[in-house]
Formats: sequence, C-alpha cells, structure tokens
Amino acid sequence: MRKVLLPSLIIVAALLLVLRIFYLQFVDDSFKLKSDNNAIKIKYDYPERGYIYDRNGKLLVANQASYDIMVIPRDVKNIDTLELCQLLDITKEDFLKRMAKAKIYSPRLPSVFLPQLNKSEFAAFQEKIRKFEGFYFQKRSLRDYEVDFGANVFGFITQVNEKLVAKNPYYNSGDLIGRQGVEESYEDILRGIKGVKYFQKDKYNREIGSYKEGRYDTVAVQGEDINLTIDAELQKYGEQLMVNKRGGIVAIEPKTGEILALVTAPSYDPSILVGRQRSKNYTVLYHDSIAKPLYDRGLLAEYPPGSPFKILTGLVALQEGVVNEHTTFMCHHGFSYARGRFMKCHGFGPHQLHNGIYNSCNTYFASAYMLTINKYAKPAYAVDVWSNHIKSFGLGQFMGYDLPTGKKGNIPDSKTYKKIYPNGGWRSTTIVSNAIGQGEVLMTPIQLANMMATVANEGYYYTPHIIKRIEGHKIDKKFTTKHVTTIDKKYYKPMISGLFDVYNLGTASSLRVDGIDICGKTGTAENFAKINGKREQLKDHSIFVAFAPKDNPKIAIAILVENGGFGATIAGPIASLMIEKFLRKKITRTDLETRILNTSLQGQYAKLGGLSEIIKLQLRIEDSIKNKKTAVPVPVIKVDTTQQN
Repeated sequence: MRKVLLPSLIIVAALLLVLRIFYLQFVDDSFKLKSDNNAIKIKYDYPERGYIYDRNGKLLVANQASYDIMVIPRDVKNIDTLELCQLLDITKEDFLKRMAKAKIYSPRLPSVFLPQLNKSEFAAFQEKIRKFEGFYFQKRSLRDYEVDFGANVFGFITQVNEKLVAKNPYYNSGDLIGRQGVEESYEDILRGIKGVKYFQKDKYNREIGSYKEGRYDTVAVQGEDINLTIDAELQKYGEQLMVNKRGGIVAIEPKTGEILALVTAPSYDPSILVGRQRSKNYTVLYHDSIAKPLYDRGLLAEYPPGSPFKILTGLVALQEGVVNEHTTFMCHHGFSYARGRFMKCHGFGPHQLHNGIYNSCNTYFASAYMLTINKYAKPAYAVDVWSNHIKSFGLGQFMGYDLPTGKKGNIPDSKTYKKIYPNGGWRSTTIVSNAIGQGEVLMTPIQLANMMATVANEGYYYTPHIIKRIEGHKIDKKFTTKHVTTIDKKYYKPMISGLFDVYNLGTASSLRVDGIDICGKTGTAENFAKINGKREQLKDHSIFVAFAPKDNPKIAIAILVENGGFGATIAGPIASLMIEKFLRKKITRTDLETRILNTSLQGQYAKLGGLSEIIKLQLRIEDSIKNKKTAVPVPVIKVDTTQQN
C-alpha cells in the first residue's frame, strides 16, 4: 500500500496541474490580460459613491463630476509645455515635478498628473487635448456637500498611496478612497464597483477596437446609499453653539445606542477638502498644532471626568453595600483624611445620596469610595472589584463603535498602582481622588455620553454607532446586543432622583427648561499645560452630562468645553439647549442661547500659542475673496480674532 501511495499522489498532482494550465490557456484567458499591457489598453469607469443621509432622510453628501488629467510619460511627445502649463494654471517647475513623479511610478502606465478639475477647468483643457499627446482625462466623482457642518462625521476623500495600491488589488494609482469618519468606516459599501473596458491597440499605440468583443468588459455599479443616526439639525446646532470654543459634544439615543450628534470644535466646512485646493487646505489643517481641527475631541480627547464620575462612585458603593440611600456623612466645606490631605467641597452639613448628588458633595463620595475600598482586607483586591464595576459601563476600553478612531480612556486597577507604587504602601486614602473623577481616571466625551445613556436605561447600554440603515444590508448585530452592568437595577432609581434635582435644587437649577424633566450633573476638570517650559494651571474644563426626559429618556448627552470653567457656566447651558432642540425642534431658553452664542474663549486659547493655523486659513480665504483672486469655499469656522494675542 505504501509503495502505491506516493506514485498515486504524484500522478494526481500532475493531472491537476495539467488541467489547471489547460483551463487558463484555452478556457479562461482572463489572466492573459495582465501580460498583454503592450497590446491592450484598459479604461476604468468609476462609479458614483453612495449618498449619505441623516436619520430623517435629509441628504447630507452627494456627488459632483470631476476630471483628473492623466499622463503616460512614454507617450508624451512634441508638446508645447508652456501652453499646457498656462492652460492648467501651473508653473513649469510644477510640470517637471509632476512628470518626474509619473515616470518614477511607471513610464508606460497612466498616473494622475493633475487631479480634481472642475467642469470649467476641464472644458478649457478638453478643447485642446488633441495637442498634448500622452495626456488624457479620467472622469471621476467627487463629493458634493449639501451642508457646511459634520466634517468630522463624514471624513473626506483622498487619493490612495502607493503602499495601498500594492496591498489592495482593487485600487490603482489615482483612485480615491475614504479617510476618517464614515467615508473610511464604510468605504467598501460607499465606493461601489469600478467598471472596466479593454481595448486592442496597434503597433502605433492607437485603439483599433474592443478586446475580445467586450467579453471581459464590466459595468460600473454605484455605491450603496447609507442613512446615519445623526440628526442633521442637532449636529448643526451643536457646532453653532461651539463656535469660538474647543471641546466635544456627544448625544446618544439611550434605547438604541444611536449617535444623534458628534460635535468637535473647532471644525471646518467639509467642502474645503474638495477640488484642487484640497491638498493645500488639508496641509493647513493637519499642521495646526494649536486648534487641531482634524482631532475629533468627542472620540479622542481623554479628560479627567470630574464630578459626573460621582454617579458611578455612588452606584458602586450601593452595589457593594457599604452605603444606602440614608447613609449620612457630615461635610464642613471640605473633607480631611490621613496624611493631612484635604479635599475641598461645595456642600455643608449632613449629606446623603440624594443631596450629595445635587450638591455635588466631595465629602460624601470620597467617604463612600473609601468604604468601598476598605471593605476588603487587601486594597489591591478591592480596587479590582471597584474597577470591574466601572468597566462594566464600557469604560477603560475601546467601545467598538463604527468610527475609525477612538481612545480607551483609563480606569485604574491594582496593576496601575503596583506600577506607581512598586514598594506598596498605598491604600484608600492614597487613591481617593478617583472618587470624584480625578486621580488616574480618564474618559472621552463619548464614554461620558454612554455612561449617561446607561444610567438612563437603569443599567444597560447598546454599543454607540453612527450607521442607521444601509440599503440591501443588515446592520452589524453587535449594535443590537445589550450590555448589562454589574450594578443591580434597583440602585439606579435613587441615583436618577438625585440627578433630577440637580436641575431643581442643585448646581444646574438656573438651567431648567419648562416642561422638560432633565436629569444632569455638572463637573469641572483641572487643566494644566506647559507654557514657556513651565507647567501652569489654566482655567478648568467645563463638563456637563444629562439625559431627558426623566421617564422614557430619548437623549443622553455629554459636553466638554476646554477652559470653560464651572460646569454650569458653559457646558450646562449647551446641554439644556441641545436637549430642547432635539425634543421640541425649537428653543424657548433664548437667554441661554444668546449667552452661549456670544461667548468666545479665544482669549483663553491665545495663551497657549497665539493665532492657530485654521484661523489663519480663514483670514487668508476671506482676504482672497475680498480681492477676488480665487473662488475658494469659506470654511464654517467663525472666530473672534479681537481677543487673540
């Protein structure tokens, strides 16, 4: 049997190889196309990308015709270089650089010489294209933004790089691809399928007809349309409220995890990254190290959450049984504990859970936290118990939403403190700052919003996501999978009662909206920065979290405004306005609206480095328009430059 096995395997393998060769040579000769580049010309028909709509069917992103000037360096012969440069409005030096780059890519394959001409620019070139042998145009589809907001949500379209072309056979040099936002997350769905046509060439490189009578030609298929969970009007309003400020706003529908608004500030008009000015404008945005307009603060910025974290401190203490609704701690405008350290406080007198929440009493939550840690003999074990409770809210980890960027934040555990204190000796008093959202705790605005959605749902959440509907496709089931926290449902009701009275009796009583029951929590986060090489404390970040209505919540929201001060000063009013805008589609608290729209923090930000590049970009564009030099779209950023240094 063994003597027969080896020869049999060799014979079978040889037969399979012969059959495969026969199939490729006589049955399927599609691979022959790759070896016939000298005799075959390939033309691609690029489909339109799928349209993007908001949750209510409002069109946000469509398409517009664009034309790339392509070049095959080997075919460029006897052309008037100066005339071509004048026609395309480029310098001779620019021409030489572009030709050199094309030759490096391939002397005989087409590559993009000048991308993204609009119709008028293309028309001028088309009239004289016959004079420039080796050049031709490739029609493509560029984005046409129907709105001037949501740049961080959409992302943008750019050319693929050579590394990606080598890695992914779908893309060729000059092809466009989505970057950042939903354009990147849903690239495979939005891009569609390219059509391909093959043409036979003669020895003079002239087309003489379709190859194999079009047997291998394919038709372009348009990309699928998508509906986002974003509410366009809420997104627009949030960006208006954040003009002349820096920070992030994230709003979530608690019952579904759908992201209603994702605001980062400062932002920009997405249309400035379309057309021939795209590269220059992107360079300005990319190198703006002061305002960081491409940095999505709602997803990426990690901050100490401050007082909103007291919600979780209280819930864990209730779950661990170290306090109940009636447990009382005495506050003397501060809380003293071991080693002479002192924690300032807003309150005075006896505090239980209810008034501890609406007065934001540091004493109450520091005491509850230390009781939680001291419940167990070993602080390392205790802090892991606490940490696991907190992480059940989706914190301290990547959340799994359908956007290409994010940060984990930080929820400390015993490993954290073993690194900080390798010789041991730490205990509850050492790490008590965690109780009030300071210490080693870090959260992003989307994590804060998801935390409030979880509280609104009394103990569960769905992974936040920005896709609502894709025609012909099912939404990933991970977005409809319920995540339940380790905190029993019965402990949420007393916490929600305290959050409700933040608006009635506590730190946000001036922010009430008649007829809407809002539950919320103010917060501030300490803010340090290096200025002239020295670490200085700047004005605190303003934080506010909320959900509404109290019963059957429809929206949970988190706002963080850098250098905004106390939570009820700027972030709090924005929360009330956003909630009313979403629930009523109108604003009755026009006093809050006027104050926020007229508030500029540019003076605060100027201390960190003067005029940012994005402000300079707007000033240049405005100057250009005044002098009628070029027709360039104006970005959405509005700034008060009178307060800049």
